[in-house]
Amino acid sequence: MRLRTVGLILTLGILAAPLLADAQRPAKVPLIGFLAPAGGPFAPSPRSMMGMGSPTYRDAFLQGLRELGYVEGQTIAIEYRWAEGMDRLPALAAELARLPVDVIVTVSTPAALAAKRATTTIPIVNAITGDPVATGLVASLARPGGNITGLTTQGEDLSGKWLQLLTEVVPRVTRIAVLWSPVSPTGPGYLRETEAAARALRVQLQALEVRGPEDLDGAFAAMARHGAQALVVTPDPMLHRERRSLVDLTARRRLPAIYFARDFVEVGGLMAYSAEFADLARRAATYVHKILKGAKPADLPVEQPTKFELVINMKTAKTLGLTIPSSILIRADQVIE
Repeated sequence: MRLRTVGLILTLGILAAPLLADAQRPAKVPLIGFLAPAGGPFAPSPRSMMGMGSPTYRDAFLQGLRELGYVEGQTIAIEYRWAEGMDRLPALAAELARLPVDVIVTVSTPAALAAKRATTTIPIVNAITGDPVATGLVASLARPGGNITGLTTQGEDLSGKWLQLLTEVVPRVTRIAVLWSPVSPTGPGYLRETEAAARALRVQLQALEVRGPEDLDGAFAAMARHGAQALVVTPDPMLHRERRSLVDLTARRRLPAIYFARDFVEVGGLMAYSAEFADLARRAATYVHKILKGAKPADLPVEQPTKFELVINMKTAKTLGLTIPSSILIRADQVIE
């Protein structure tokens, strides 16, 4: 009897062992892919992580995750892929798809398009992109369809705002140059909007194509020949990457300019007006959270920005001999002295 009892206990212990192991095994940690251009506000910044300077988009995204209770390396894992050149994005997107990750978060329209080509099944959250409908990322903002959703930088007539601000800062301006990229997915759309805004304000617009950094000198020479009095720089990853060179060229020509991101103003540009990109990156974490809880990207409407920012560099204004009207200064979200 005693032997039978011992045998029964051993048998039950052996049968229960797998159940106990399953109960003790840690839950699977979600794996997120993060695909973005390299450098600038995209990559981690030691200064911003120490509370100095502007937060990067990666920092803002991590902040959003923390607000939802996630801790990188503990309750969530992230695979980062930084592209030094836009041509590297497709290969990096394919790497993330092969891992495979549970969700891919993209920063910039080219990154989103690369992710879309890499997978039709892994959910994709666009943190910062231009018009996702015009570029073919989603079917509509309300019903994205497919495996893509997220946020867009376009929520109001940015082109109209850029030209309006320039005409307020330079009241007698009649000729404005615009830099745009025909190879950027959003370039043609921004050009059309800027041309329409110029007609409404009755100013002459000089459209100048820039496909790469090697085109910048020629574009500024053309501005001088045609007597451009101010400049609009439309969104493009290459132009953002070359922002220091671009700001230097603008300063040499003594051109008042407005840019599509605050990063230009922080390196000496006159002013910028845009959606608050860091806020979009932070809010992208909410989409990741919903998808990890079972939501389908096709059922999550694309959000438009609710926060915009106007940033002005007063030192640059003084160098250009410009007096920024008080009506603009009171609207500014940040004034850099």
